Amino acid sequence: MKVFAKNNILRIAAAGVLLFAGAVQAQDNKATSLDQLLQLMKESRVRESQEHQQREAEFLREKNQRAALLANAEKTRAQEEARSAELEATYEKQDLQIKALRAQLDERMGSLKELFGHLKTASGDLQANLKNSLVSLQYPGRDEFAVELSKKMDSETSLPTIEEIERLIYEIQRETVEAGKVVRFKAKVATADGQQSEQEVVRIGNYGVVSGGKYLFFSPDSDTLNVPRMQPAGLPDPSKLENATSGFTQVGVDPTLPLGGEIMQIIVSRPDLKERLSQGGLVGYIIIFGLGGIGLILIIWRFVALTVIGGKVSKQLKSSRATTDNPLGRVLKVAEDNPEIDTESLELKLEEAVLKERPSIESGLNMIKIISMVAPLMGLLGTVTGMIQTFQAITDFGAGDPKLMAGGISTALVTTVQGLIVAIPTVFMHTILSGKAKRIVHVLEEQSAGIIAEKAESK
Repeated sequence: MKVFAKNNILRIAAAGVLLFAGAVQAQDNKATSLDQLLQLMKESRVRESQEHQQREAEFLREKNQRAALLANAEKTRAQEEARSAELEATYEKQDLQIKALRAQLDERMGSLKELFGHLKTASGDLQANLKNSLVSLQYPGRDEFAVELSKKMDSETSLPTIEEIERLIYEIQRETVEAGKVVRFKAKVATADGQQSEQEVVRIGNYGVVSGGKYLFFSPDSDTLNVPRMQPAGLPDPSKLENATSGFTQVGVDPTLPLGGEIMQIIVSRPDLKERLSQGGLVGYIIIFGLGGIGLILIIWRFVALTVIGGKVSKQLKSSRATTDNPLGRVLKVAEDNPEIDTESLELKLEEAVLKERPSIESGLNMIKIISMVAPLMGLLGTVTGMIQTFQAITDFGAGDPKLMAGGISTALVTTVQGLIVAIPTVFMHTILSGKAKRIVHVLEEQSAGIIAEKAESK
């Protein structure tokens, strides 16, 4: 029992020591006796001591490294501070020297300072003008001289030569003189598909270029002439100027052409008749080709028919014998066929005959009237639909671009214009045709009334 108790005590003590000491490997360090347990504790203390010494050595080494880095940083800062002070002193010294040199330069230049100021302004203006000048297409390389001269005028270490000043004056005068000439020369022209070719062009001062019977655009960025996709409408034919040898010839010019031809671009971008029709969409096509086409056919048909009927009625008025190929003849035929009938009955028969003729005389007029009323309503429908789409686009993308909003509203109003285009002539023609029909009916009623009056007087 004592041996069993002693073994249990040893096991409990070994477990407690192992928990207190830390890492002990189970497979190699199993203690079977108290002596072995003490030996394991001794070895564990030795290992821990070695690890602590290692960590202390690494800490000291890192501490020394950080101290060395701090010392180097402090040394570098001191050097840079000294260098900064030296540079500040040098800057102040050189600044004084620059001020003295500038004062010396101003003193020596005297009245020439104002002259060079004007030359600097003139060279800057010439540089901007030559870059956007059509004359530079005929005389290339002038803008390079202007750029170099402007750089020299901006510099404080160099001055322009007499030759450069003289050339500056010459280029200014040449630009003025060439802006008033109409000349021919060779230049590169780019077509709408991007192909370039050298051809003869006619320059109209600094505001227009034509070639091959077409107006050309000028691109200042690429120094090229471009053929627009469409020629501006409403301008004189440029081929007349190309074929002219002397005298005055009417031609269109654009004051903004050196800047890209903004005015001519606006004219070119305006839609033509075909594009305007397409802007109306489905409603526009219905108005023009549907209502307009039907109305035109009805107008032509009724105009021809009423003209023929009116001619026959006029011919019948001059004839003493009634014929059945016209409304008046058929009404008179009723009176001839009933000579013995009383006045009241004859009046009823004549009224009936006139009523039978009226539908054929007034046929199609109501349809023309309906078309004249429906066309503007259809145009209003297209406008309202287009405005809804425009406001939806504004809701989606905002109203930052006024051109986009104005273009949408303009497109929406196209259908209203189309409806009015159909309605106005339709109303006008309906009035004319209604007048022709009423005149024919009036003749029928007048002749029937005359027959009844004669019948009553004969009694």
